[in-house]
Amino acid sequence: MKKYAFRYLIAAAFGAAGIGACISTPAVAADISRSYPAPAPYSAFSWAGLYLGANVGYQWGSVANSGADPHGLLGGLQLGYNWQYGNVVYGLETDAQLTNADDTSGGIKFSNPWFGTTRGKLGFAFNNMLFYGTGGLAYGGSRAEWAGLSESHSHFGWTAGAGAEVGFTPNWSAKVEYLFVNLADERYALTGLDHDFASSLLRFGFNFRF
Repeated sequence: MKKYAFRYLIAAAFGAAGIGACISTPAVAADISRSYPAPAPYSAFSWAGLYLGANVGYQWGSVANSGADPHGLLGGLQLGYNWQYGNVVYGLETDAQLTNADDTSGGIKFSNPWFGTTRGKLGFAFNNMLFYGTGGLAYGGSRAEWAGLSESHSHFGWTAGAGAEVGFTPNWSAKVEYLFVNLADERYALTGLDHDFASSLLRFGFNFRF
C-alpha cells in the first residue's frame, strides 16, 4: 500500500511541474518579445549620397543672327552628389552630352555636337519622389559649315531648368528633366557675325546610388 502511495505522489509532483512549465513558457516568451522588439519596417527613401546615371532626349533651339534652328537627339551621362535635410534635398550635378542637333540656313549649316553643364540642385522629397529646380554653368562646342569649309568654337554660358525623379529601389531611380541652355556669343569668320546657341532640351534618364 505504501509502495502505491509513493508512486502516486511522484506522479502528482511531475504533473504539477509540467503544468507550471506550460504556464511559465508564454510568460517567458512575452518577456523576450518585450525585451527584443522586431526591427521597424523600412519606410523612408534616402536621396543622399553619390550617384551615376545616363540619359537620352531631344534638343531644339536657335542660333542668333543666322535663322538656323538646330534640333536633334541627344544622350549622355551624369554624375552628382545629394545632401538631404528632412524633406529638403540639395546637391551638385555635372553632365556631358553628345547631340546631332543641326540646321541649315542661307547655305550655312550650324550644329552643336556636344555640350555639358555643372549645376546646383534644390528640391523637395515626398518619400521616394523628388521635385527639384536646377541651374548653373553651361559649356559646349559648335560648328559652322559652308562650301566645304568648317569653323568650330567652344562656348560658355548658363543653364536653368527643373525635373522630377522617382526611386524604385534604395539604389535605382528614374527621372525626367527640362533644361534651357544658352551658349554665349562667339565671332565666326565664315559669317563675320556673332552667334550664340540657345536650346531647350527634354531628357529622360536613370541613376544608380552608391
